Amino acid sequence: MSGLAGARPRLGLIGYGAFGRLTARHLSPWFEVLAHDPAATVEEGDLARLTDLATAAACPVVILAVPVEALAETLSAIEPDLQDGALVIDVGSVKVGPARLMAEHLPARVQAVGTHPLFGPQSARDGIAGLRIAVCPVRGDRIARRVAAFCRRALKLKVFIVSPEDHDREAAVVQGLTHLISRVLLSMEPLPTRMTTTSFERIMQAVEMVRYDSPAVFRAIERENPYAAGVRDRFFDLAARARADLDDGTTPQASSGPPVGSRGSSGSPAS
Repeated sequence: MSGLAGARPRLGLIGYGAFGRLTARHLSPWFEVLAHDPAATVEEGDLARLTDLATAAACPVVILAVPVEALAETLSAIEPDLQDGALVIDVGSVKVGPARLMAEHLPARVQAVGTHPLFGPQSARDGIAGLRIAVCPVRGDRIARRVAAFCRRALKLKVFIVSPEDHDREAAVVQGLTHLISRVLLSMEPLPTRMTTTSFERIMQAVEMVRYDSPAVFRAIERENPYAAGVRDRFFDLAARARADLDDGTTPQASSGPPVGSRGSSGSPAS
């Protein structure tokens, strides 16, 4: 995934919403980005050229920046136009389901890697250097490590190579609880803005990071992650216990159970 001397290889970007535009901005120094999205319009400063689906799918590298719920349909749509040896990458918030879909729907003649950039347009406003990305092998470790190396060296990201299962297990906590709590707090607005504490302001910073995420992102995080329901259940059970303790006039006790979503060590950053 590196540019050629004197030329930029083509990269097909399927999906050109807020995250698609973020992707184009940071990959355009290395690739000529050809984007396809029926809902997209040309905007000032765009670094991708809008094109038809077949042209985008015929690029040597194809990134799928579509909602997880639309992934199966997208894979079927691009399959006839994929080049032999092409690399297909998804950027969804969950990985077990997408990895299975790519393995099942993509022909054996193409390569596939799952990724999850652990940031979005809000958290990447000041650049992406130093931010995190998970890379999940779908068809072999070798191509996944090449993708990881590009992310680390060219994009200056902190890379974690993990299995789709380990990714979703941790994301059920990291993303699942963040979006769940943020959704509740957004429903409680207007919230105080005058006499705030530093800790409250940090919570609200987290809320702002996900305020404009699409409903499809929330559905993927909470419904498509096979571990999310268990994390939610434990969170609600512990919240109910804390409420009962307060109603009884006792001091809530910290849980003595294993950390939510823990299963020992998961991934380590690629170096």
